[in-house]
Amino acid sequence: MRIVSVEEAVKVVKSGDRIFFQGAAMTPNELIDGLCNRHNELKRVEIVSIHTEGDAKYTQEPYNKTFHLNSCFVGGNVRKLVNTPNGDYIPIFLSEIHLLFKRDILPIDVAFVQVSPPDKHGFCSLGVSVDVALPAVRTAKKIVVQINPSVPRTHGTGIVHIDEIECAIEVDRPIHEHNPGTISDIEHRIGQHVASLIEDGATLQMGIGSIPDAVLANLNNHKDLGIHTEMFSDGVLSLLEKGVITGKEKAVKRGKIVSCFAVGSRKLYDFIDDNPICDFRDAAYTNDTARIRRNPKVTAINSAIEIDLTGQVCADTIGSYQFSGVGGQMDFIRGASLSNGGKPIFAMSSTTKKGVSKIAPFLKTGAGVTTTRAHVHYVATEFGVVNLFGKSLQQRAQALISIAHPDHQETLGKAAYERFNGRK
Repeated sequence: MRIVSVEEAVKVVKSGDRIFFQGAAMTPNELIDGLCNRHNELKRVEIVSIHTEGDAKYTQEPYNKTFHLNSCFVGGNVRKLVNTPNGDYIPIFLSEIHLLFKRDILPIDVAFVQVSPPDKHGFCSLGVSVDVALPAVRTAKKIVVQINPSVPRTHGTGIVHIDEIECAIEVDRPIHEHNPGTISDIEHRIGQHVASLIEDGATLQMGIGSIPDAVLANLNNHKDLGIHTEMFSDGVLSLLEKGVITGKEKAVKRGKIVSCFAVGSRKLYDFIDDNPICDFRDAAYTNDTARIRRNPKVTAINSAIEIDLTGQVCADTIGSYQFSGVGGQMDFIRGASLSNGGKPIFAMSSTTKKGVSKIAPFLKTGAGVTTTRAHVHYVATEFGVVNLFGKSLQQRAQALISIAHPDHQETLGKAAYERFNGRK
C-alpha cells in the first residue's frame, strides 16, 4: 500500500471509469473533492453510490458536466440532480445491490472508501458502513482509501487488507455524526402505539429518526429484545445499558447486534469501536429475507411518505419526484411477516408538516409503490394502530380512516364511498 497525496490518489481514475463511493458516516469526502478537482481533465465518469454525506460537489456546476451520478439511493445532497437529466436513480432492494457488481451489470473500476488504520496483520476496517461497500471493494479493479484514525474498527466481515489497496491518503477528522433530535408529542404518541405491539424477546429492525427513537424510548420495561437491522443509531444505547437489549432469544447471531451500517453520535461510534457485541455485515447478509425470518418475533419498523386507502405504500417518491429510495424496506417487511410471531409495521404521522393527509384516497400520480398492499400489515399514526392483514379493500379503507387525522376523515370517508359504493 502506497501512502500518497490526494492529487496522486485520484489520478487512478480515468475517463470513462465507473467509481463507487462509500456512504453514510464513512463517506470519503477528501477523495471525492480531490476527484472533482480533476473535472477539466476527465470525461464521462460515472458515480455509483447509496446515501452519502457532504456537499457532493459532483452534483454541482461545473463538475456535473464531467460526472454522472447513477445512484442506488437518494439523499438530500443529490436529490436535485437525480431529478434532472444529469443524474439518475436505480430502483433496487438494498439486499440486491451487490449483484450489480458481482454480475458485471455495473462493474466497478475504482472504489473510494474510508478505513481505519491497519492492525498488526495489515487489515483495515470499513468502519460503520459495510453495507454495499464490502461487495464494491471485493469486485473493484482498484481500491483507493483514505485512512482515518477516527474510523471505528468494527467486528464482522467489513475488512480490507493493505495488499489489496492501490494507494491511500491519510486524514484525521471526525467521521460524519447525526445527533438525536427532540421527540415531538406526535412522535411520542406514535412511539407508544408501536411499542405496545412489541413483545418481550422480539428481534427489532428500525431506522434513524425521531419516530424510531420514540419507539425505543418506550421499551424500558421490555425484556430480552434483540437487534437484527439494516442500520441503527443512538436510540439503542440506553436500552443496552439497562439490559433491555440482550439478544438472548435471537436465532441468528445470538447475543449480537447485527447491522450493515450505523449513523449517530460520537458516543455511538465509541461504543461500536472494537466491540464484539456489534457484528457488521454486508447488506446481502443483513437484509436476506430468509435469514431475517429465522429470528423470533421480528418487528420491522418502517416509514412511509403516503399510504392509499387499500394499503399501498409509497416511501421513496413524492409523485414522480424521486425523494429517497427503495432501500431495505421490503427486505424487512417480508422477513418480519414470515418470522414466527413477526410484525411488519409502518409508523408515520397522520399529516405532513403542511397538514396534508398521508393517508390518501389514491397515491399521487407518478408515485412509486414501494411496498405492495399485500405485504402491509400494521400501520400506526399518532391516532392509533391498525392491522390490515386479512382485511378486504373496504375493511382496509375503514381501518386506515380510523387512524387518519380527524380533519381529513370525512373527506377520506367520502372517497371510500365513491370508490366502493358501485360494488355493493
